[in-house]
Amino acid sequence: MKVLIIGGGGLVGQKLGKALAARGTLRGVPIDTLVLADVVDPPLFEAPFKLETARCDIADPASVAAAVDADTDVIYLLAAIVSAHAEEDLDAGLRINMMGTLNVLQRCRELGSKPVLVFTSSIAVNGGEVPQPYTDFTALNPQTSYGAQKAIGELLVNDFSRRGLIDGRGFRLPTISVRPGKPNRAASAFMSSIFREPLQGQNANCPVDPDFNHYYLSPRKCVENLVKGAELRAEDLGLNRCMPMPGRVWTIAQMIEAMTAVAGPEPAKLITWEKQPELEPILKGWRMEIHADKAERLGLEADASFEDNIRYFLEDDLG
Repeated sequence: MKVLIIGGGGLVGQKLGKALAARGTLRGVPIDTLVLADVVDPPLFEAPFKLETARCDIADPASVAAAVDADTDVIYLLAAIVSAHAEEDLDAGLRINMMGTLNVLQRCRELGSKPVLVFTSSIAVNGGEVPQPYTDFTALNPQTSYGAQKAIGELLVNDFSRRGLIDGRGFRLPTISVRPGKPNRAASAFMSSIFREPLQGQNANCPVDPDFNHYYLSPRKCVENLVKGAELRAEDLGLNRCMPMPGRVWTIAQMIEAMTAVAGPEPAKLITWEKQPELEPILKGWRMEIHADKAERLGLEADASFEDNIRYFLEDDLG
């Protein structure tokens, strides 16, 4: 079994790689080789099998061809530029999020090896005037360029799977919180920083009101679901290969209460409340009653509580 993680240097890619190293198998088969591919060499870690790194720019078909070979059994396509970045720079979003996805799919088509391909989409594919709740069969109606690019990726994954060119499955990730490390350029970055920084004694700003609600999942559960997602049987996925990943909807106030329940009252005192006008057009497009019924039937799971999200950060990522 050879597994390729495109985006293997990022938060989810690194955690996924370490999870695969800990379990040693995927789809009931021992992993022989795991390749972490990214635009820069990803960090390595201990693994019981061959672990490699590769430079891969998915916007460059030649770079994709060098990373994806006929021996690759499972591909995780995690690489993307995130919401606010894609909104600021349309060309970069089209080049990476749209054409990059197509480049990976076309490479699979050229090889004819029909790998399992796990595509990380986004809840940004939903929005606008589509009535809630969003379900597995709600029409895609993105309100940002990032969401539009991810929606195009979903349609391509479905079509390439229908044609038998890949065994694809796509999962619309909730906002992943609490994320370790530094803030990225996602419009949702503050949804981790208002917990991550205060839990480490630092100030952080919240640009929305306490009653703002959103759809969340911890990094730990996200990785568990991506492993399960790769192991699903094609016949269980049906004709629509893309679906929401399970998450939970909480308000900012509820999340801060959860942090306080776990870590005491001091971290919440480090949160400031200043609006960021540049984020408001994106945030206004987020309406968040999502029912991930299909993924739940297939065994994927949400966190039981946001207290768990806080505990996982303290256990896995603090510092």
